Amino acid sequence: MATPAVEIGVATPPARGWLALLCTSRLLQAMIVTAYSGVLPFVMADWQLGAAQAGAIQSAWHVGYMSSLFAVGLLADRFGPHRIFLFGSALSAVAAMAFALFARDPLSAMLLYGLTGLCAGASYTPGLQLLARNTEPAVRGRAMGLFIGSASMGYALSLAVVAACSHLQHWRLGLLLAAAGTAAGALLTVLALRRMRAPEPPVPGAVREGTWHALAATVRDKPAMAGNWAYAFHCWELMALWAWLPAYLVASMGGKAEWQWAGVALAALAHLVSVFGSVAGGAASDRLGRARVMMMSSVASLCMSFAFGWLWSWPLWLLAAAAAVYNLCAIADSSVYSTALADVVAPHRLGVAYSVRSVMGFGAGALSPWVFGLALDWGQARFGFGSTHGWVVAWSSVGLGALLGPWMIARFSRLQRTVAHRAVH
Repeated sequence: MATPAVEIGVATPPARGWLALLCTSRLLQAMIVTAYSGVLPFVMADWQLGAAQAGAIQSAWHVGYMSSLFAVGLLADRFGPHRIFLFGSALSAVAAMAFALFARDPLSAMLLYGLTGLCAGASYTPGLQLLARNTEPAVRGRAMGLFIGSASMGYALSLAVVAACSHLQHWRLGLLLAAAGTAAGALLTVLALRRMRAPEPPVPGAVREGTWHALAATVRDKPAMAGNWAYAFHCWELMALWAWLPAYLVASMGGKAEWQWAGVALAALAHLVSVFGSVAGGAASDRLGRARVMMMSSVASLCMSFAFGWLWSWPLWLLAAAAAVYNLCAIADSSVYSTALADVVAPHRLGVAYSVRSVMGFGAGALSPWVFGLALDWGQARFGFGSTHGWVVAWSSVGLGALLGPWMIARFSRLQRTVAHRAVH
């Protein structure tokens, strides 16, 4: 049976400004995440890369990041999120700078960007644990939304910076500026941690729960796993949207080379919309309940997934507006899943629960863009390259893959109420 999360009895509240510093740190450290996407066309031209080679470098990031999200959650439960957040952020800055300076060919770029991804998880999972520790349940959703939204702002800023630098100077300058942002974010973690509640001292004679025992307990935790499955379906939809939205917008304009900058610009705009969606969704979950906001957002984004491919012939401004709405619906519940998990999982194994969730979510998110591409290839071969129906099939694969999300949200809500009722009685 799941053990509801309890509030940690710390008398001294965190100092003012801790959340702003934490979110600013997250924004800056997130810049390296989309830096490679912004310089991809220039790297392909300079290094004479094919699409498969260029994509392998991005895949190396995802493999490293997914691995780090799992590992840092386990380490944070054992050594405390404060330490892992601090030292992991420093390592992430070093790795990002090494990638920007020393990536000279496909192999070195793959290894260094994979290493950067492997270090980057330290600013995410431990950050969620620190948020859960330093906020009360009544405002936790809004705080999680600000934290997730800060990353989206960092993605947008990175795309704008590296795209502008690549156009005006050399693409490596953009990578260096993104890496410098990551280093600045790591420095801010020191100030943020000083304003937070101090780590709890170990209880004398207390028996520490082993990692494998915590993993087993998490897998047996029915409310937590229902929420994790719902998050996996959410990531299937969101990662495919982020991966293919620029290509879809460019293709709707005829795929002309002079419009490629518009695709990058609109991708940055989508991440800016994500900032509002994350904050609004998290704040709404504080008032309306976690499961209700998750359900509303999930159903709305599913409707957009099945409808989006049919909008091919719309004017660009109207299609871009629809893309913004789609992105808003898809991201609005992202922070709510993190908050909901903190509400139902005991604090001593919250890092493990986030680790399991991250593997499930980012595993699904790594597969969905590939499945989208397969569906698009099939649709274009079946209906013709310039046909709307190829994109209809592809966007429908996004909706079909996420179709079980509302069912898992309903299951999470039911199990959560059952656990809360048992705790009262």
